[in-house]
Amino acid sequence: MKTPIASVIALCTALALPSFAQAEDAEPDIHVMRGDRVGPGLNFAGRSAVIAPNGAAATAHPLATQTAIDILRQGGSAVDAAIAANAMLGLVEPVGNGMGGDLFALIWDPETEQLYGLNASGRSPMGATLEDMQAIADELTEGEEIPAYGSAPVTVPGAVDGWYMMHERFGQMDMAELFAPTIHYAESGAPIPELISFYWNISARRFNQVYEAGILEEVDNANATYFSPAPEEGSLFQNPDLANTLRILSEGGREAFYEGEIAETMSAYFERIGGFLRYDDFASHQGEWVDPLCVNYRESRVCGLPPNTQGVATLQMLQMLEDFPMREYGFGSADSLMAQIEAKRLAFEDRALGYADMDFFEMDPEAFIDPEYGEARAAEIDLTTANTDLRSGSLGLQMAEERLREGDTTYLTVADSNGMMVSLIQSNYRGMGSGPVADGLGFMFQDRGQLFSLDPDHPNVWEPGKRPFHTIIPGFAFHQTECKEDCSYEPWLSFGVMGGGMQPQGQTQIILNLIDYDMDLQEAGDAARWRHDGSCQPTDDFMNDDCEASMGVVHLESGIPEAVAEELRARGLTVQYSDDGGYGGYQAIMRDFEHGTWVAATEMRKDGAAGGY
Repeated sequence: MKTPIASVIALCTALALPSFAQAEDAEPDIHVMRGDRVGPGLNFAGRSAVIAPNGAAATAHPLATQTAIDILRQGGSAVDAAIAANAMLGLVEPVGNGMGGDLFALIWDPETEQLYGLNASGRSPMGATLEDMQAIADELTEGEEIPAYGSAPVTVPGAVDGWYMMHERFGQMDMAELFAPTIHYAESGAPIPELISFYWNISARRFNQVYEAGILEEVDNANATYFSPAPEEGSLFQNPDLANTLRILSEGGREAFYEGEIAETMSAYFERIGGFLRYDDFASHQGEWVDPLCVNYRESRVCGLPPNTQGVATLQMLQMLEDFPMREYGFGSADSLMAQIEAKRLAFEDRALGYADMDFFEMDPEAFIDPEYGEARAAEIDLTTANTDLRSGSLGLQMAEERLREGDTTYLTVADSNGMMVSLIQSNYRGMGSGPVADGLGFMFQDRGQLFSLDPDHPNVWEPGKRPFHTIIPGFAFHQTECKEDCSYEPWLSFGVMGGGMQPQGQTQIILNLIDYDMDLQEAGDAARWRHDGSCQPTDDFMNDDCEASMGVVHLESGIPEAVAEELRARGLTVQYSDDGGYGGYQAIMRDFEHGTWVAATEMRKDGAAGGY
């Protein structure tokens, strides 16, 4: 049995929870502390991990996890279960995902012994030019960015195409069977838990405010579908329009969405409200299978997807950190956090300058994880002083010479009895999305197009038919089992951390917690996190001096001691404690090689659940 290192135990203090809200004439706030957890594990873990001999699932809503397990029990593959769970999440967690958004996945297939990458992200309208977007930005955001709301940031939804691409290759059950649970709950009422209700009610206020401000063209459909009224915690939410859309998909398949009556409805809606998307944009859409990118980190091999996602940022951070004795530093120490934060700042500099749709930008994504480049970047990290010249010797600067924070997402993972593992992430991006809900379809469109730059010199600039930069990234890792002449790696971990720019930072922290700090799967997610905001963004002007000059802000959860925060400040970082919910949401499934079982975990920062059978 593993024994967590002493440095971890020293930081495992009870964490204060927010006090109960009080009326003005009520008694003073009662600060309630968490109870004591008995057992050999670390006392900050919210629960034990789930152990399952046959199959497992972890999602952001208990009903979606139950749906996935039910599909596995019926003989469905992990891909079948993931599709069914994702469809259910579109009903019960529309604050994070839905059919109006995009999807990315990493799938381990035990039959071919291969890790498959899926990029099911949509493209910008063919009928919208950069000049169109610049004019809208001038009108609504003082020229700073594409607005987050209304029709302007809407790109073609790729999630449905992603479902059918995965199913065609790995599915076992009929799609109608996979949609049936969601159809049932959409008509009879689906339970809405605490945190989802909290964000849902924020969205209700936000969308009506931006409509009144003249940014959102139409809000009646969103109000009728989601906000009449917005569901309270414990209430049952019905969405008969969504049930009908899923029935159309059950009968007509992918073509019904992109070439049939759903496409016609979406096209007519955008034409009515003055948007750019048209039928031909939907009909020409196609996702693609892509080769994952991987790097070695200690005894693991961690994989992500290439741009237009930010998956390479995780790999870059880990590649830099392998040069540092993270175990010796100890979990939560100033040296450990300093190394991680500086690696993040360096990786995000490349992210700002070079992560874009590779169909429009001639850049080999392998260049970001070239070992020599990783070593050079690691050499720029000084644990005693924060870096003030991130672009010095950077890949981004070389590219320039040669050629010229926020998000709501759902992550889920499923594993089946045959050994297939699915790491899937799906999102509408900011909040519930852009606000538009097409007539009678029951889902909101994403606002992913806001992540284009308006600078014509930027690789991520808006262009017709182009995929925007994406924050959502699934994660996957292999574990070293033996080394003779060459090392052998076995599929080990399917994991993800939701939350915009937090995702690479969170993924890196999970891997360090598991590999360097000997935490189990549940502890790795429940441990206190840090987050750095303020790096340059792929939406900025190319080579933006203003953001380059900013050191940004390091946010800490309350489980990291004040003495560590003070030491980081002494090294040149701006540090503050924040309980803003911006530290991501984690799900994971791990293979226990010793016992031949699945281990599944979720965390207290979301409403989710892990399950197995």
